Amino acid sequence: MTDNLKQTFNLEEYIRQREPAQQERGRIWQTAIGLQQVDGLHTSDYLLETARQHIDGNITVRKANELIESYYQSAQQRHGSETEDTEEADKVSARIAELLSEQTFTFSPTQLTAIHKHLFFGIYKFAGRIRDYNITKREWVLNGESVYYASADVIRQTLEYDFEQERTFDYSMVDIVAAIEHIARFCSNIWQIHPFGEGNTRTTAVFIIKYLRTLGFDADNVIFADNSWFFRNALVRANYTNVLRNINFDISFLVRFFRNMLLDEHNPLSNRELHVDWDEKMFQSAIQSAKTDEKLFSKCKNCTLDELAVLKIIKQKPNATQKEIAEQIGKSERTVKTLTVRLAELGIIRRINGKRNGFWVVND
Repeated sequence: MTDNLKQTFNLEEYIRQREPAQQERGRIWQTAIGLQQVDGLHTSDYLLETARQHIDGNITVRKANELIESYYQSAQQRHGSETEDTEEADKVSARIAELLSEQTFTFSPTQLTAIHKHLFFGIYKFAGRIRDYNITKREWVLNGESVYYASADVIRQTLEYDFEQERTFDYSMVDIVAAIEHIARFCSNIWQIHPFGEGNTRTTAVFIIKYLRTLGFDADNVIFADNSWFFRNALVRANYTNVLRNINFDISFLVRFFRNMLLDEHNPLSNRELHVDWDEKMFQSAIQSAKTDEKLFSKCKNCTLDELAVLKIIKQKPNATQKEIAEQIGKSERTVKTLTVRLAELGIIRRINGKRNGFWVVND
C-alpha cells in the first residue's frame, strides 16, 4: 500500500471518531488527497497533520493553506524527503480543500479557468491559461493510444457551446437516472476538450463537485479518495473510439461512477475492466502466468497500476531509461522518476552502476 493510501485509510478511521462538523471537513480532505492519485502523486505527512488540525477546528482551511505554502518556502523546515511531486500534491490538496469548503460557484467557463488557476498557481506557469497548442497523451487503458482532444484554436468556442447546452437542459423533464447520465456526458465533454496543458482531471472533478451542489445533490465526494484513477480512466473510455477494433465511445463506466457517488450504489469500479483489451479469460490466464512471479510481486501487491507497469518494464528490460519507460506507460519522465524512487523505497528494485551506464535489478 502506498503512503498516500495509508494516509487516506488512517484519515478515514480518524474521521469516524469525530463530530459531524469535523467529519464533513474530513471528507473534504479525503477527496482532496484522493484526487492526487489521478497523476500518481503522493502527499506528505506534514499535509496530513495540517489537515487534522483543520478537521479538529484548531485552524481555518485558509490557515492550513498558508501553513503548506510556508512549509515549502523554507528548505530548513522540510525533512528532505519531499519531491516536486510531493510539493504539488500537498499544495493542490490544500487548495482543493479550500475550494470545496467555500459555498461559492458560477456556472461558466470562466469559473472552470479560475479553479485551474487557483489549484496550480505557482506550480504550472500556464495556470489558468487556455492551452495554445495541441496535445496527445498515451493511455494505459488504450494500449498507449491517445484520446483526440479539442484543437487549440477552438477550445474557447467548444467550451462555450457545451456550457450553453448544459444551461438550457431542463432536469425537471427527466428522472434521476437520466439526469445522472446527462451529468456524466457533460463532465466527459468538458474533460475531452482538455482546455489546460496539465491538471485537467483534478480541475474537472472540483468543478463538477461544486456544480452538483448547485443542482441540489448531496454528493458523496469521498468516492474520489479511493477511485480517482477509475474516474480518469472512465473519462478516457468515454472519449475513445476505434471502428476497426469495434471499440465505441463508452459512457457506462463514468455513469457507474456517478451512480455510486450520487445514489449510494455499489457498482464495481475495477480499472482492469476499463482496458480496451479486457477479457475475463485473458485475465485469468494472466493470473496463472503471474504465479511464477508471485515472489517478485508479493511486496508490490498494493502498488498502483503505474508502479506495476514500471516494474514489469524493468523486469523485461533492466537498462530501460526513464524516457523509454515514460513512453511505454504514457506518463512524464518526472512521474517515472517518482515511481522508481517509490519502488526502491519499498525494497523491490535497486539501481546498479549509476545513472549513465547503470541498470535496474529486481530484488529477491
